[in-house]
Amino acid sequence: MKKRFPALLAALVVFVSAFTPCRARAAVFHINRTITSSAAELVNLDTGAVVYEKNPNEKHEPASTTKIMTYIVVAEHVKDLQGTRVTIKQSVLDQLLGTGSSMSGIEGGDVATIYQLLNCMMVPSGNDAALVLADYVGGGNVGKFVEMMNAKAKELGCANTHFTNPHGLHDANHYTTAADLAKISHYAMSLPFFMDICSQTGYDYKPLGGPRAGKSIPLYTTNLMMLSNDADYYYKYAKGIKTGHTDESGYCLVSSASADGYSYLSVVLGAPSVDQNGNEIDTHQEMLDTASLFRWALTSLKLKEVVSANDTLGEIDLKYAWNKDKLQLRAEKSCSAILPEDVSTSSVIVTKNVPKSIEAPVRKGQVVGTATVSYANEKLATVNLVAAESVERSELLHTTDTVKSVLTSKWFLIIVAVIILLVIVYIILAIIYNRKRRNLRRVKRYRKM
Repeated sequence: MKKRFPALLAALVVFVSAFTPCRARAAVFHINRTITSSAAELVNLDTGAVVYEKNPNEKHEPASTTKIMTYIVVAEHVKDLQGTRVTIKQSVLDQLLGTGSSMSGIEGGDVATIYQLLNCMMVPSGNDAALVLADYVGGGNVGKFVEMMNAKAKELGCANTHFTNPHGLHDANHYTTAADLAKISHYAMSLPFFMDICSQTGYDYKPLGGPRAGKSIPLYTTNLMMLSNDADYYYKYAKGIKTGHTDESGYCLVSSASADGYSYLSVVLGAPSVDQNGNEIDTHQEMLDTASLFRWALTSLKLKEVVSANDTLGEIDLKYAWNKDKLQLRAEKSCSAILPEDVSTSSVIVTKNVPKSIEAPVRKGQVVGTATVSYANEKLATVNLVAAESVERSELLHTTDTVKSVLTSKWFLIIVAVIILLVIVYIILAIIYNRKRRNLRRVKRYRKM
């Protein structure tokens, strides 16, 4: 039974993939809204499609959005997040003295679970909790933990990201991009407790041991988009994920939103936080930009079927079939893409990539070529083109064509030419030989006379 299981699993995967509609990426649309932040990326989570981007590969300091990667590394290296306890070391907390860090209020001697520390890191953006977690997972070596962060970034395909610390304090060599941070955040959303933790507006931290055991320390989110009493920034569909701010990074925000069956992930970096005179700007443009992107996407974009598995997408010349010289092609799967609601699917262009002809026999569903689906000069997806029907081969036509191809082939003609040449040479030689024989006979007769 064990030997049969891999084969059964493979068959199941093939069956499921054959009947699962493909999800095309979206075109990157130009919107009639001003995005003030330096860089941004908006991803449709239902398809993984990027629907808007601004300077997506421009390097920026991520500030406390760094903690998303810190969460990932911790979650992947601690088996029991809720059961693993840590005693807070004062020596670790002292490393943040004089940095002006955002703190969660944990103290040396506190005993807390990894889960509690993750809450302390993500909800009030506690640099102290981030450093304690890095020290624990790194085995007392924060530098080792940072190496793990960079290794994970590389694994996720983040080519323009480099971390130097687990909390996001200013460092010229600590950077990422909107595109890379979207990859990191999208991955983090699949991890245990992540969205539950970062979508909270508050958290009640109670040390499990130490001098403050059982004491309640209330913590509050730094994400104003989730606070219903903040009329300037509240957006009812927003969930999490992480804010960030230093003078060098500007205001940063990673957030998600879901409504009417659609979900989006937004990354905004480098919103202005300091004016030309060095005075702090109170307006959180990163939150206004994020809300603007969400409103546009949730009200303007729809998932539409751009290719149907039942649609005929052209035909191809067919050889060796009786009374049939064309084979119709269909898409292997239906394909959907995120498009503006007012755009007709007739605007989608399907470009076929198929050979000039195909030989019978052909089986229904046999892959013949591919088709590229595009909109606004951007590729949405590539789908397989398959035979719409089965066609048997005519042996008579095949044999006739084979004979014809042999008779007209280059090598056959060369061989025939060589044979003809040899025959001609033979005839010439035979004529010469016969002439010599006749002449020889004449000479003999003459001598006898």
